[in-house]
Amino acid sequence: MRLLAVYSIKGGVGKTSTAVNLAYASARQLHRTLLWDLDPQGASTYYFRVKPKVKGGVSRLFGRRRRIERSIKATDFPYLDLLPTDASNRYADLILDTLKRPRRGLHKAARELRKDYDVVLLDCPPSISLLSENVIRAASALIVPIIPTTLSLRTLEQLTELCHQRTGEGLGILPFFSMVDRRKKLHRELVETLPTERPEMLTTQIPYASLIEQMGLHRAPLAAYAASSPEAARYSELWNEVRRRIGL
Repeated sequence: MRLLAVYSIKGGVGKTSTAVNLAYASARQLHRTLLWDLDPQGASTYYFRVKPKVKGGVSRLFGRRRRIERSIKATDFPYLDLLPTDASNRYADLILDTLKRPRRGLHKAARELRKDYDVVLLDCPPSISLLSENVIRAASALIVPIIPTTLSLRTLEQLTELCHQRTGEGLGILPFFSMVDRRKKLHRELVETLPTERPEMLTTQIPYASLIEQMGLHRAPLAAYAASSPEAARYSELWNEVRRRIGL
């Protein structure tokens, strides 16, 4: 099982649309895929038309008083399941802090999923917290959306430093450009120069596009309602690039 986290310290960078569309692309390739929504705002849960309710709340998931598979919901798409979130997830740090090994709670919970899934994708809230430390320790790779702006690049540097402090060099960080608007000079300049400074960057770029924003209207992955669009093809290319990097 590959445990991958779509994570950024900064919000508003296209994190949830990335998680949803990569999970869909994985399932289309017949990988048994679970999208785990860790964000209390529940955007991934909303996109898949699942009720934002976890019986017993986040304490049941991380406290191990409830088997995690009992909270998993099927989606409308083959090979793709969802572990929804609800508002109780805002207390995740408090629940994790009560555990004997508070920085390993997510890892322990995820171990129950190994027999049922090939790929587990985490849609993570934008924060630096005990939950994010759990994510960094549990995931084999972080998929990091980066808008081509100075502030977004600064958060990538902060995240890289944080990961090295927590795990050394073992964690794969896979940044890529998200919400690229080539009408903007800074966007054009950064997408040309940054890959030479950060060779770990993925080459696929996701554009800023109204069709992607319409995911909220359709409540579905992009390729489910606009399969022939260039934007859907970009997400498929992004997943294939991730898959090659992690050896799947």
